[in-house]
Amino acid sequence: MSEIFDLFGDPVPEGWGKRGRPQHIATAANRNKVNMLLALGWNNERIARALSITPPTLRKNYFRELKFRDEARDRLDARTAMLFWTQFEGGSSAAGKAFRKFVEQNDLMLYGQTSRPQAEEKGPKLGKKEQALIDARQPDTGSTLGDLMARRQGTSH
Repeated sequence: MSEIFDLFGDPVPEGWGKRGRPQHIATAANRNKVNMLLALGWNNERIARALSITPPTLRKNYFRELKFRDEARDRLDARTAMLFWTQFEGGSSAAGKAFRKFVEQNDLMLYGQTSRPQAEEKGPKLGKKEQALIDARQPDTGSTLGDLMARRQGTSH
């Protein structure tokens, strides 16, 4: 008999819909999901809700994954870095950019920073005519004409 799956791709256990609670089946996909959610910092209650089980059922069926909660993020980061690098070696320039960004974020984290220092905020982008008007009102003081204009405006340097 072929296995029956629900809308989320999880196998429907025997006795589903009959009296009593059906037994939870810990699939490889669910184990991967638990590892991913642990790496994202989710707590047990939230992971249990995502799997539609109770926290005791989570602890019973996924105790091996929960035991390595602290290492989950490191394993995820290592796997992500390797995927980017492998794709970059395969010729993907987008993966190279993603790898460089990943390394930069990792370096910032190592040195206790949360982000790169912000650059000075620029004013609104002007069109050619607006920029030409602004430039015309600010003479180049390095030239003879610019020096004359600056003296006339009273902004001599």
